[in-house]
Amino acid sequence: MDFNLLFTIAAAAQASDLHLIFGLQPMLRLDGQLFEVNETLQNSYLLEKYKGTSFPVMTDKDMNAAVDFLLNKEQKAALLKNRELDSGFSIGDVRFRVNVSFACDHLRVVARVITGHQPTLEEVGFDDSIKKILDKKQGLILVVGPTGSGKSTTLAAMINYLNETYRYSITTFEDPIEFVFAPKKSIISQRQYGTDFLSFPEGLSHVLRQDPNVIMIGEMRDLETIASAITIAETGHLVLATLHTANSVQSVDRIIDIFPAHQQGQIKSQLSNILSAVIAQHLIPRLDGGRVAAREIMLNNSAISNLIRENKVSQMKNVIETSSSEGMVCLDHDLKRLYGAGLISKEVALEYMENNREI
Repeated sequence: MDFNLLFTIAAAAQASDLHLIFGLQPMLRLDGQLFEVNETLQNSYLLEKYKGTSFPVMTDKDMNAAVDFLLNKEQKAALLKNRELDSGFSIGDVRFRVNVSFACDHLRVVARVITGHQPTLEEVGFDDSIKKILDKKQGLILVVGPTGSGKSTTLAAMINYLNETYRYSITTFEDPIEFVFAPKKSIISQRQYGTDFLSFPEGLSHVLRQDPNVIMIGEMRDLETIASAITIAETGHLVLATLHTANSVQSVDRIIDIFPAHQQGQIKSQLSNILSAVIAQHLIPRLDGGRVAAREIMLNNSAISNLIRENKVSQMKNVIETSSSEGMVCLDHDLKRLYGAGLISKEVALEYMENNREI
């Protein structure tokens, strides 16, 4: 099987992901839905040059060949030891974030497609208000949402803005590296887990000696990483990070709850001071095809800060809903905006609304 061609087709089809699973034909995720590659080749105008190409059902031999194509000797050894591996590779200017795992003792590959284009804040749907958050030069900005909600793209747009605007030293910690940035006004050091650093806590413990202005953490997964992010933000740096949470309330609760009970009072106090914003997003179907981001944006004003400190996090929703003049956005209002602009259907808007109100 020609895996170079298969991955090239995934990029040409503008898929978000390519799935290779034993017993199935290769599958593409297009606009949130899964389709067989062969079906896509027949029906997509983007793939005219590949008409006549087809791919068979994946056998164990094919899956082993895919792993040989994607991983080097050391990575394959780590896969066999840990039964799962995250990696990345490029074809031309397109990068792929790859997860290799086992299911029922058969190999499985999922590759996220990352184009070489570096997104701008405007392209991902932000207005100038988000720039005011990034211009503060310090604090913790969280981008949260489920898997596949575009968190990495939003972070990339933020890094791109900072890179074009300021003479900064920017360090990223990623697993694996996704968007590759070329230095503009800033210098950028992109570090990949497993090759450039061996653990997020260890890498973050040394970063302050490397003269950074901005630190991006691809995902805050554990207590040690979250604690390091808070400490770095407290020292006057700008920290961008992601969490797998649905909204701002869940995000603040997750950070506080991951610490032992005797430390939670201190963490609430620290978080109330250093948290700049929580941006929670979902990618939802557009009327004209593709997907668009719907967001909740929480900014840390005095009211939010007091609620965090006083352990009244559940009341933050009320502050978000009544603080639109400060740049805050609640998800339901953003869905109404997208519907009013003709970008999404009424049915989709109601499906994603938290209070399921009529439009």
